[in-house]
Amino acid sequence: MTDFSVSTADDLRDALTGWLRHLASVRRLSPKTVKAYQRDLGQLMQFLAGHLGGPVSLRDLKDLRTADLRAFMADRRSEGTASRSLARTLSATKNFFSWAEKRGMKLSEAPQLISPPKTSKSLPRALTVNEARETIETTSQLEDRPWVAARDMAVLSLCYGSGLRIAEALAVTGADLNGEALRVTGKGGKTRMVPLIGPVRQSIDTYLSLCPFHPRQGEPIFRGVRGGVLSPRLIQQRMAQLRGALGLQPSASPHALRHSFATHLLGQGGDLRAIQELLGHASLSSTQIYTAVDTDHLLEAYRKAHPRA
Repeated sequence: MTDFSVSTADDLRDALTGWLRHLASVRRLSPKTVKAYQRDLGQLMQFLAGHLGGPVSLRDLKDLRTADLRAFMADRRSEGTASRSLARTLSATKNFFSWAEKRGMKLSEAPQLISPPKTSKSLPRALTVNEARETIETTSQLEDRPWVAARDMAVLSLCYGSGLRIAEALAVTGADLNGEALRVTGKGGKTRMVPLIGPVRQSIDTYLSLCPFHPRQGEPIFRGVRGGVLSPRLIQQRMAQLRGALGLQPSASPHALRHSFATHLLGQGGDLRAIQELLGHASLSSTQIYTAVDTDHLLEAYRKAHPRA
């Protein structure tokens, strides 16, 4: 995590610390997002400190010019920084300046005058239905310990059968399981309810019956071999084994199973708004990327529904 102590004066450092605290406690952004924002602003302050010849203060930010920000972004671009990362840095900068203005700190309007660089939306690579099914079913063949095999199958089943992020699956507690529904805590601490289809519920029940550890109701149910909370790295390693065993594409990962969940639902006529809720996307635009994945289904729906098709 970037340290502000060298590149910033006391007043700006205090403001940045307050802003990060606001993001974590009030906005309830994920720790990873807060760290990314801190890193982005740290890089900007380091650049400006070198540009100004000393630590950056709030007064310096009052006089900040668009040319200064463009120079920073050009410098980052020359180091190979992608457009998506530059757009996030600019977003973080605008967020901090806006937060500071609301608290009476008079800063430059330069960040608001710069448009973010254009980014291309990368399409998620989904597994086929057969590949997803084989991935789940083959898991038990790669592990001699029955409870570990059942554990890994249950985690991957949650990714594909319920559309969970790997972090969400590993955070599931006994208290979250409620018959045919599952309470999921997603990004920003937001909760949602997703259905537990029969095979997914069965895989969880099988794991719980075999697991030698017995976490309390409010503790994550998925455990490592020493009883600690299961690391996502172990599930990623299991997926790497499955890629080799099944000849899957390099992009096949636990997150690819989540992509497959959404793509296959859409392909079977699932409603985009419903899929948005199931995935826990704050904005429909995040879910609409799947419409590009399943164009054939959308065209077929168009032909059946439109009077002039």
